[in-house]
Amino acid sequence: MNKLKKILFFMFLTLLIAMAGCSSSNSKESQDSMDSAKSMAGDSTGLVSKNEDRAVVENKTEASKIPQQTKMVIYHADLRLRVKKFEQTVRNIEEMAAKYGGYIAESNITREGKEQLSGMITIRIPQKHFQDFLDDAEGKAAEVLQRNITGQDVTEEYVDLQSRLKSKRVVEERLLSFMKNATKTEDLLKISNDLAVVQEEIETIEGKIKYLENQTSYSTVTLTLYENQVIVPDIGDDQLNTWEKTKKQFMKSTNLLLTGISSLVVFIFGNLPILVILLLIGGIIYYSYKRNKNSNNQR
Repeated sequence: MNKLKKILFFMFLTLLIAMAGCSSSNSKESQDSMDSAKSMAGDSTGLVSKNEDRAVVENKTEASKIPQQTKMVIYHADLRLRVKKFEQTVRNIEEMAAKYGGYIAESNITREGKEQLSGMITIRIPQKHFQDFLDDAEGKAAEVLQRNITGQDVTEEYVDLQSRLKSKRVVEERLLSFMKNATKTEDLLKISNDLAVVQEEIETIEGKIKYLENQTSYSTVTLTLYENQVIVPDIGDDQLNTWEKTKKQFMKSTNLLLTGISSLVVFIFGNLPILVILLLIGGIIYYSYKRNKNSNNQR
């Protein structure tokens, strides 16, 4: 009996040990499963986080590089110079513009009387030669009256236009793909209208980008030149030719005399009837006066 009890106790103990082992194994498997799930979730979250961080870093890096690599500044200079020889200075400035790869955009010359000559020349110069051209231009002047230089930073506007252009290009590609797959006429018309609007916006943005590129690659220099001249009047040959002047004066006097005689002859013969009547009346009056005087003397 004792032996049977021992056997039953041993079997019960073995069953408990077996149950405890199964429970421990299931718990370990469950824990491993939970750890594996957590690990996968953690890896996925970490991957997304890494991608997001990488995108943020790349965007920050790209944003920091854009102003340095493509810094867009529009320069404009306004110079007012007094020069000794206006025409010579203008030729020198034109030669300098060609030397630095620039060109003349506008030229105006004004002469105020005989003593002042002025002009305005607008020149477009490559930005890399901007300062060199200014120094050479000032060296050709007798006096620098005014020097004004301005710079407009359009980097932000340029980058914004580039971003807008990329977005419009993406929309254009999508509309083109939609147009290929469209089967209804109404859909084709609507997509075509939207595509026309987008393409027009793309052309406008491209025009602004080209304008900014042109304005930043070439600087504008406006030169205003002044020359004051002292005019000394020359003595002409006509003022020293005494014989010619004498002949002219003699002819003027002769013409004046002939004109007077001609006028007198015209007056006499033209008014002869009236003059005859006046002479008759005067003769009668004189004769009467003479007769009355003689009569008075006889008495």
